Formats: sequence, C-alpha cells, structure tokens
Amino acid sequence: MKQTNFQRPQGVIPAALMPFDSNLEIDPVAYQKHLRDLVSVDGISAITINGHAAEVHALTLSEQKQSLYLAQETLDQKIPLIVGISTASSMVASQLARTAAEGGASALLVFPPDSMSLGGHQRPEMAIAHFERIVHQTNLPLILFQYPVSSGLAYPLPTLLELCHRFPTIRAIKDWCNNPVLHEQHIRELHALNPPVSVLSTHSAWLLSSLVLGCDGLLSGAGSVIAHLHVSIWQAIQDENLSLARAISDQLYHLSKAFYCDPLVDMHNRMKEALVLLGRLPSAYVRPPLLQLSTEELESIKRNLELAGLQTMNKSTPY
Repeated sequence: MKQTNFQRPQGVIPAALMPFDSNLEIDPVAYQKHLRDLVSVDGISAITINGHAAEVHALTLSEQKQSLYLAQETLDQKIPLIVGISTASSMVASQLARTAAEGGASALLVFPPDSMSLGGHQRPEMAIAHFERIVHQTNLPLILFQYPVSSGLAYPLPTLLELCHRFPTIRAIKDWCNNPVLHEQHIRELHALNPPVSVLSTHSAWLLSSLVLGCDGLLSGAGSVIAHLHVSIWQAIQDENLSLARAISDQLYHLSKAFYCDPLVDMHNRMKEALVLLGRLPSAYVRPPLLQLSTEELESIKRNLELAGLQTMNKSTPY
C-alpha cells in the first residue's frame, strides 16, 4: 500500500518512460502497462513520472496532467508517486505543482529552469524565487534536481544549502553533479542538516561508487528498464555485501554502455528500444527533435542487454 510518510524520499525510485503511438500521441495502454511492470518490481520505494525519461520537454501541460491521471488510475495508491516539475517559467512551475498536488502526488521532483542556464548560478535569488512559487502552492516534499556544473544549471553548494534552510519541504536532492568529489560533499553536507536531506544518486555510469559513498537511494530513468537490478545493488550495499554489489555492477556496466554512450541526448530512446527488445513495450516512437536510432545502434543495445544477462526477443521496432 501507499506509504503515508514520504517525508524523506529514499530507496530505489525508477523514472517512467512515456510511450507514444505511430501518430506521436500518448499511448495510454502502453503507458499503463509500463507503470504496472514497474510497480510489480519488489523493493522499489516510489515511481517518478513527467521527468527526463518521460520526454517531459515534449509534453504539453494537458498531457502532463493526463500522465498524472493515468498513473494514479494505474497505481491506485499502491506506491508513492513523484511528479516532475520541469519548465523554464516559475509561474508555470507553480501551476504544475498545484495540479500535481491536487492530482494526488506524494512528492515533486523540481528541475532547474532552463531560463537560468546563462549565468543563473550567479543569481541565487532566482533559484529562491523559483522555489517560492512552488512552495506557495503545496507543502508536498520536494526533491531538488542538481545538475552538473558544466550545464550552467547547477546550484552552487552555498545556494543549495540556503535553499534547504529556507524551504524545509526540500527533503532530498537527485544528484547528477557528475563529480565524485562534489557528490561526496553533497552527501556529507546535506546529511549534516537538521533534519537531514536525502541524496538520491542518478550517477548510473558509476552507480556502485556513488552508492558506497552513502547515498540514500537512487532515482534514475534506467530504472524504467532495470529496476530489479537497481533494487539488487541497493540491497547489497545496505547489507554491506560488497562482493555481490560488484557482481551486479558488472551487469550494470554493459547497460550503462547501452544507455549512456554518446550522444547522451539519445539515452531515453535507447531505453525505449531496450524495452521493445525485452518484450515490454510495443514500439519506441519518440517526438522530434529526438529521432529514431540506427540499425547499428539497435544491435549494440541488444548485444549489451544480452551481455548483462537479460533475455531479448527477436523482434524489430515497427516504424
């Protein structure tokens, strides 16, 4: 049943994909099956929708609302539901937060607004203004999405700590800083707060190293395909079973090569294709400007899935 106390998000949290049909419309049947597949994985602690993995950049506000409705109908309060808030506008973020709260969300994943990419890190008051708009609409727990410094969208550590002090409903960060030294600093500094703020890793390319540092869980689009392996490595770390964690990491190595090779923009295309190869999605349509993958890349995804010990099907994606 749904956890009533989700005040400190932790554990394994897959981020759901968004299936489209051949007309590039949301495929509600495929989406709800995908959500049922995820919630059937024993050991996950929540599911995230309307995030990167769902191609939220290409979803209209009404489609994001539709996604929330379909998710609530499918999950039926069996597990906490985290809803992404991704927009360049703080006013739209406020609207999305209110819609998510009214629609039964358990927590919100707050993306940095793209409008801050040209030096917004030098204006911490902009980040404060963005979160003020959101917390004005809801007291749901918030997960702050921390980007790499190179993106121009990262919150410098002093700003990150100020946001956590100023807005106590920030209960976790999804850490994608992509810097092991800074990642450890985030863990130490945020755990030292009163109350502590969780650090959820999304460093899928070096997940074992990240989790060993003391993360409180992981929130990743790769979980849309391999949530069972994320649960296994997370539990192995909790049990201090390093040999088992390393063995699972060997499997994840091949999957990281399948999903996170260059160019990174195609990572969620690749996850969709993987689910087709595994027989869990009917097709892997993506919305422009994303494009379908080459035959050579599909063969690489299939090969890496099999190297990771996952059983693929002999089928091609219909386009």
